[in-house]
Amino acid sequence: MKGRKIITLCCSTVLLVFIAVMAGSMYMLDFSLKAVPQEERLYSIAHADSMAEAFRDTFVVMPSGERHHAIFMRNDSARGRTAIVVHGYKDNCMKFSPIAMMYYRSMGYNILLPDLHGHGKSEGEDIRMGWYDRWDVLHWTKVAESIFRDSTETSRMVLHGVSMGAATVMCLSGESDLPEYIRCFVEDCGYSSVWEEFSMQLKEQFSLPPFPLMYTTDMLCRMRYGWGFREASPLDMVVRCRRPMLFIHGDADTFVPFAMLQPLYDAKPEPKMKWIAEGSEHACAYKDHPEEYAAEVKTFLERYME
Repeated sequence: MKGRKIITLCCSTVLLVFIAVMAGSMYMLDFSLKAVPQEERLYSIAHADSMAEAFRDTFVVMPSGERHHAIFMRNDSARGRTAIVVHGYKDNCMKFSPIAMMYYRSMGYNILLPDLHGHGKSEGEDIRMGWYDRWDVLHWTKVAESIFRDSTETSRMVLHGVSMGAATVMCLSGESDLPEYIRCFVEDCGYSSVWEEFSMQLKEQFSLPPFPLMYTTDMLCRMRYGWGFREASPLDMVVRCRRPMLFIHGDADTFVPFAMLQPLYDAKPEPKMKWIAEGSEHACAYKDHPEEYAAEVKTFLERYME
């Protein structure tokens, strides 16, 4: 009789722990990857350039059937050159319009800035951390090539991402059979993998170790969204990238730790360049050092885009 009670107690305890872990995992999944409902998304131009009103809107239907949004601006001096600037986590295309205007003003590029899935004016109920987003950005390169096509010049594009946008362009960089017009990539403060970034945030925000929540949340992500935290790895993708890439990171970044830069840089085969923004926190390199940032990007592009 006593043994049966012990067994019952043990089973009950295991069940309660299991329920608690799964409840915590569902909370973590929604906390991390559930997009803000579209009608509640702020679309402020507070961070935008003074020329924000000059941008034109475009909407396209993605292969998934969702309607996605981007803004763009043509430059008569572009000579076939286009910069696609990709925003970060829970941001929208306007957030990094100053970087896009750097390309437009200082370098004479056409510019296009997409709203990623579940961000800004693009449809979507989940955040994809750059993994599935890479296919959407690839689609936007085709749209940009169509919008800016110049019969007298060869189309050439640089893909420039910040934070999650940097992870997005790194994930795309490792794909085979990319269009020839994608010439090079700039990644600014991107993470090495979703697993590492989420593990670090779990510790920083909740003081919890990876086990068991990272493992169970990863399992739920696979079941609900079809991808896992480990496979969403810019580090694994840059290993396969043979096109030029410029790596940028602030040495005071703790949100995507500065320590993630070197493994990414080391993994990427040549050609590559690196610039460290002294004293800059997460995604602040351009804001803190606009002239130096522009000079580093321009040097990179003069070497690999012309």
